[in-house]
Amino acid sequence: MAAPTSILDLQTSSIGTNAWRTRTLSIVLLLVIAGVFWGDSRYPALMKRYHAGSQIKASGALTFGTVYAVDRGMPLPTRVWRTTINWLDANRVGMTFAFLFGPAALTFLGTIRRWRSTSRYLNALFGAAAGVPLAVCTNCVAPIARGFYASGLGTESVLAAMFASPALNVVVLAMTFALFPAPIAFLKIATVLLLIFGFAPAVASRTGVEPLRDFSSPVEISTDETWAQALLLTLRSFAKSFWYVFKIAFPLMILGAILGAFVIEILPQHALVANVTIGGILLVALVGAFLPVPMAFDVAIAYLAMTKGVPLPYVVTILCTLGIISVFSLSVVGQTISWKVAAGAYASVVALGTLAGVLAKVLG
Repeated sequence: MAAPTSILDLQTSSIGTNAWRTRTLSIVLLLVIAGVFWGDSRYPALMKRYHAGSQIKASGALTFGTVYAVDRGMPLPTRVWRTTINWLDANRVGMTFAFLFGPAALTFLGTIRRWRSTSRYLNALFGAAAGVPLAVCTNCVAPIARGFYASGLGTESVLAAMFASPALNVVVLAMTFALFPAPIAFLKIATVLLLIFGFAPAVASRTGVEPLRDFSSPVEISTDETWAQALLLTLRSFAKSFWYVFKIAFPLMILGAILGAFVIEILPQHALVANVTIGGILLVALVGAFLPVPMAFDVAIAYLAMTKGVPLPYVVTILCTLGIISVFSLSVVGQTISWKVAAGAYASVVALGTLAGVLAKVLG
């Protein structure tokens, strides 16, 4: 059976919808990658942070732990370099998962008939449902989102998955309600839901009807393919999908780590102890939406800031902006979907975080 020709750049193996052996192998590949990551790393780490409760600690500027100690007395280039290395070390497992799972998802989705609802909100719900169990931070979800978009998922679904993965994971939500008063926790959830069911569908509607993207080259596949043929096709598709994701996301990951380290290291050490102003809340939102932080780091840092006497409006703004997006995830969105969409996502997170901070100031 001949598969359709690609309308975009990446050329991967075409897989017919009735090639059940290839589909089965791609599912096995997905389950192995996800199972190893979730069972061996992600959920044990999240549960450890959850059980730490009020004793949770973060020793790095952008990470829970450090490889190299960073002291404010060091020269700025040294601090930026060390913070960058600390960030790369903290994200090595999550990024490895992302660079493997994204291409695997693209490989699997290429074996099934693409489906998309006419409802932008239903598509956003589908994206959020796919993003929640991923349990990866905004940085690690970016390569996966690139694979999702390449497979034909709509813009609203991809953005919803990116917002939901770091913010709506059940363990992260449990941490949020355990460490903060319920009104603050619900305010955080409200901002995320507005991004998923407000911003994402609105952006998608402005782009018009998107074509179903198909990253396949015309390859004849017989309906009675052998397991050896299926294995070869799966590996070939995965390899080419991996290169498509890696060639853009990896350089941007390095750049995002450096930019995030630079921004956090030039900030004044006691910037958040000043009197609360609207301008101060906006500045916190601008920085929070920019920084690339690991999973649940937003909850931990906001809580630690609150215990150290940082004014509540700043704490709420941190909680509602940090970790939702980052300079890295936005750069991947810009390269994959559109720089206007990336700019809109950044502006929306900043606006919602600022609004949440102002509400905390007004309502006390």
